Amino acid sequence: MNFWETLWSIVVFFLFLSYLILLFQIIGDLFRDHTQKGWVKAIWIFFLLVAPIITALVYLIVRGGGMAQRAAEAAKAAQRDAETYIREVARPLSPAEQISAAKNLLDEGTITAEEYATLKAKALA
Repeated sequence: MNFWETLWSIVVFFLFLSYLILLFQIIGDLFRDHTQKGWVKAIWIFFLLVAPIITALVYLIVRGGGMAQRAAEAAKAAQRDAETYIREVARPLSPAEQISAAKNLLDEGTITAEEYATLKAKALA
């Protein structure tokens, strides 16, 4: 294999990889878009399988402007969901909940009475 064949192989591999990334972006955008009906999505998928390069170019021309907007909205929604989950999990316990948890640990024998008293005093402070 000479230099030009190797270079051509690298270019073809790069273009194929770029196409695959574009294809997954288009499919992700199709399923992310809730304004499109299911049959419209099915037609896009069908044509992506039958005439992939032409369909990808047409999709980018027709719907490319909204792809970034839909991706940004999906990222914001994921961020909101993550923040909500973190707030739910990491919320501070009320003093009553802290004392109740300490009492359960005392009843299970995990902590001693002195440790329970320390935790109770800390919760009430």
